[in-house]
Amino acid sequence: MKRTNDTQVLSVQMPPTHTHSLQDDFTQAQVELKRLLSDRQTQQEKLQLMYAELQAEMVDKSRELEELRLQVMTPQRLELLRAQVQQEMEAPLRERFIKLEEETEKYRSDFNKLRYDYVFIKSQFDHQKEEHARVLEERRIQYEAELCRLENDRKDLVSQYQSSDPLRDGKRVEALLREKAQLHLRLKGLEAEVAELRALKENSGQQAESVQRIQIRQLSESQAAVKSLEVERQSLRLQFERMESELHQSHEQNSQLTGRLHKAEREVNSLSREVESLKHSHKLDLASVKLECTRSKAELEKERDTLHGQIDVLQADVDVLKATVERHKDALVDKEREMVKKVQFAREEEFRKTAALHEEKLELENRLATLEQQRALQDAADHAQKEEWEDRVRSAQQGEESARREVQNLRSRVQQQSSQLEDLERLKAEVAELQQKKEELGVQLGTLSHSESDLLETNQRLRQTLDRVKDELKTTRVQSEKSQHEAERMLESRQVEWLEERHELQERISELQQKYSQVKEKLQRAASAQKKRKTQTEDKEKRLQDKIQLLKAKIEELELAVAAAKNRSSFSKEQAELRRRLKELQQRHNEFQRLLLGGQVPFSAGHPAFLTSSPNPFLQPGTERPLSNIPMEQNQRELSMLRRRIEDLESAQEQQLEELGSLGQRDRDPALQPDL
Repeated sequence: MKRTNDTQVLSVQMPPTHTHSLQDDFTQAQVELKRLLSDRQTQQEKLQLMYAELQAEMVDKSRELEELRLQVMTPQRLELLRAQVQQEMEAPLRERFIKLEEETEKYRSDFNKLRYDYVFIKSQFDHQKEEHARVLEERRIQYEAELCRLENDRKDLVSQYQSSDPLRDGKRVEALLREKAQLHLRLKGLEAEVAELRALKENSGQQAESVQRIQIRQLSESQAAVKSLEVERQSLRLQFERMESELHQSHEQNSQLTGRLHKAEREVNSLSREVESLKHSHKLDLASVKLECTRSKAELEKERDTLHGQIDVLQADVDVLKATVERHKDALVDKEREMVKKVQFAREEEFRKTAALHEEKLELENRLATLEQQRALQDAADHAQKEEWEDRVRSAQQGEESARREVQNLRSRVQQQSSQLEDLERLKAEVAELQQKKEELGVQLGTLSHSESDLLETNQRLRQTLDRVKDELKTTRVQSEKSQHEAERMLESRQVEWLEERHELQERISELQQKYSQVKEKLQRAASAQKKRKTQTEDKEKRLQDKIQLLKAKIEELELAVAAAKNRSSFSKEQAELRRRLKELQQRHNEFQRLLLGGQVPFSAGHPAFLTSSPNPFLQPGTERPLSNIPMEQNQRELSMLRRRIEDLESAQEQQLEELGSLGQRDRDPALQPDL
């Protein structure tokens, strides 16, 4: 009996150590479970944050892609830009065109004014020339009539001289002397008139030379303008060729830039597809992680249910132990008398055990308080999953209450240590499995973190590539727009300038051709008229030389008659008449000489010089000046000067015709070239 009591005491003494170890393992398992749950929650939060960040990045990238698509040059925007650039370029060109129109209008008015002046001067010149020709014809007719009259007078005088007596001859000589004096006076008046006519002739020659110089200057200016226009046309042609090459280069650059733009768009599309594939793979990874988490959660719930079942089994064992303890108490009450010596020891042992159990109870309560705090923290952290976890928390609370009851009833557990040890071993194995699963979850989390870092790196690379592509697109777009706008602006400005200059050149060429044809016709008419005048003057010169010779013969005859009449003083009247006729003949000779020397101004018979009288109207026989004193060399020299002037005029007109012909040929050559 004593041995059985000792074994019971030993069995009562051993269970507290096992219960402590079981309780520690249980608390450690709960702590590990809570830690795993908190880790899983933090991992889920991290994954959600990563998913939100990736989704935000995807939204930003999609928005950037939309902006890039909007920034890409479309045909409509290109047309709008072209229209705007054309409007901006047409304003200065229109102003320049208006200025050029005003300048051309001014030049046209100046040219018309010069042309009108030229026509007016030419008409005056033609009128004066016709007037001079008419006067010459009248003078020729008059002089021919006078020559006929003089011939008749000479015949009459000869007949009278042959039939007259000496007294009559003396009278005639006196009359001739008086006539000679009058002729001298008239000769002086005619010389003054000849001087005036020569001055008028010089003035008209100066006017004609000034008109000719103006025409030559205008022709030289037109030639210089044509040459400058030719040089400008050559320079414009070179500029046009250079602009065509630049336009070709700009088109090539635009094609290259469009190729690069399409390549960048393809890269952006490929990157967007990669981002979408990464997003899809990330979604798949998240789904797999969620499945793993739900699977691990289900396994943990299953393990917790098994633990709750084990706790229930242990509680049933505790109840059994309680029943056995009651039976032992009854047995102890029955055997109190026999165990008087051992009761005190058992009581002391019981007191010690109760104190230890009380301490264990306090420790368990503290642990429960910490567990409650952890549970409150977990409830605060898992507030989003509160409704899902409420049933589980209730079951956990029930388990805690059962654990409390178990702790309160552990005092009576004595004989179930072996089974509890087996259960603890099994729990340790399960805890090891849980740790292994935890390690696997850690490995999975490591892979997830590695994949997260890879995703971040890929996102960074994609962002860098997108930034680089954006910069390249911006630079290429700016360059293409600048080059295209510059090429279009330069091409349009050059085309407008070329068209304007071509129109001006065509107008100028047509005007020059018209001027050339007019000047050529005028020069041809002038040359033909000059030839006619030359032939007429030569004919007139021949006729006048013949007349001069006749007049000289008549003068010699008259001088002989005067010399014969001097010997006879009785012929004073006849001498006076002969002198008068001699003066008339000398006057006519001087007029013929003036006509031969170019004095083509109308002659005024009523000149005041004819009215002047000499202080000695009747010259003595020794004082008259014979007409033979006028040298023939002077007449020949004046005729040679006249011929030389006519030849110089013909050579100058031929040179002007040749210059105008070469100028017209040069004007026609650019007109035959193809248009730009």
